[in-house]
Amino acid sequence: MLTYNEIIELRNKLLGGEIEIEFAQKQYWMDFEVGKKSWHTKDWKERRDKVIKDNCQICGSKESLTLQHLSHPRKYAEYITEIRRSYANNYINSNPEIDKSTFSNYVLKEYDFEPTPLCPNCKNTNPSRRIRKVPQYRCSGCKQEFNEPVYKSVDELITIFFEDEDAIEIRDKCFVSKKWNTKYNLSSIKYWFQREHAENNSAKEIEKEAFLLYLDDNIKYLSFDDTITACKRCASSYDLHRMEICPQCRENYKGVKYPTCIQCLPEEKRKIALEKVEFGKRLREMEKDLDIE
Repeated sequence: MLTYNEIIELRNKLLGGEIEIEFAQKQYWMDFEVGKKSWHTKDWKERRDKVIKDNCQICGSKESLTLQHLSHPRKYAEYITEIRRSYANNYINSNPEIDKSTFSNYVLKEYDFEPTPLCPNCKNTNPSRRIRKVPQYRCSGCKQEFNEPVYKSVDELITIFFEDEDAIEIRDKCFVSKKWNTKYNLSSIKYWFQREHAENNSAKEIEKEAFLLYLDDNIKYLSFDDTITACKRCASSYDLHRMEICPQCRENYKGVKYPTCIQCLPEEKRKIALEKVEFGKRLREMEKDLDIE
């Protein structure tokens, strides 16, 4: 696992073009071990000892002190998703038009077609199918009864789509992704078609941009800049429940988004808050009795 300074050096070399993204990623994850965290390393412990204070900055305790991070880096996959979406939107805005033939081939290759049944009289979608009655189908629109619905072909639907992307005929999700087994309509297929083009055209740029963001956030985390010294009790309350000690009474805990604890509120506001807490308790008990998750 790289040290704090080694990660900064790696980041600067990647940003300056001295190394390629593949090499940077290999170097960063080279000594990665499942279960091993940054705070297990010698580098972390040595730098932590220079930063940690003599008492908890929340409650003032001097027992069992730790560094409490107020923000954490996201997973690398989240950065990738974010940057891919950004590149896709920019590509779509710059290239709103697509080639009909190329799009048709993409649809036929990547999706199975499950045509929507239509009324042969008014072309209304999804007529009611009757099990025992003849004729088997009845249109909810024109009330026509018939045995055989009609269908539009893939080519017909794509032609309609290229003439009017908001047409009623192409709203149904009648295309099933061969890869994901998920249903799509032509509008959503067009988005993924363009997104794939954007990703394929800028694959290395996307990887590099996402990895730099990932490194930046990890460097911030390892720098201890966004930390406070906290006892284990306060650190646990903050991590698990987003709670911190009330700055007014220094006794009770409060949610981090509130200025004080309930006990320190003015009488009328305290009464309302306590009623809400009591109502929440009764509601949870009721859900438990009814076996509602």
